[in-house]
Amino acid sequence: MEVSFITKRNVTDELVNENIRFKEVLVIGPNGDQLGKMMRREALEKAYELNLDLFCVAPNAQPPVCKILDYGRYRFEAKKKAKESKRNQHVTEVKPLRLSPVIDKHDFETKLKQARKWADSGMKVKVDMRFRGRMITRIEVGKEVMNEFIEAMSDITIVDKAPALEGNTMSVVMSPRKK
Repeated sequence: MEVSFITKRNVTDELVNENIRFKEVLVIGPNGDQLGKMMRREALEKAYELNLDLFCVAPNAQPPVCKILDYGRYRFEAKKKAKESKRNQHVTEVKPLRLSPVIDKHDFETKLKQARKWADSGMKVKVDMRFRGRMITRIEVGKEVMNEFIEAMSDITIVDKAPALEGNTMSVVMSPRKK
């Protein structure tokens, strides 16, 4: 009994050498010079003559654009670039915080203190206020609490997304001010 494994292939793996299925392609040489339109077989022979690979860089173009290059080196460089860009990427964390329209003064101050700590350390703060049951009829009370929170945070944050009611939850996103 023969078992076959399904492998996930990258799109670029399909567009190298014999896997290129276009009849006619526009060929770019290894030095970046344009060699013109050629039949696929002719372009492959030219690549093999130089001990390089034929790689399709623009399969959706008319005609498809292929380049003669060392595919192993090309993949290595692409992986290296991807790794470098991933390392230089800065991810801003968004910290969630939930308030209630009937929050007590001390609870409000505790949440405010925590949000200020997060904003000081450079994180965004998303404040949610859920209206439960009959509270939905008193949205103005929730808006007052939310505005009071925004006002208390205004010296160190700016509002990215103004308070908006989505379903039964009012949300606001605040990010730290630039120093």
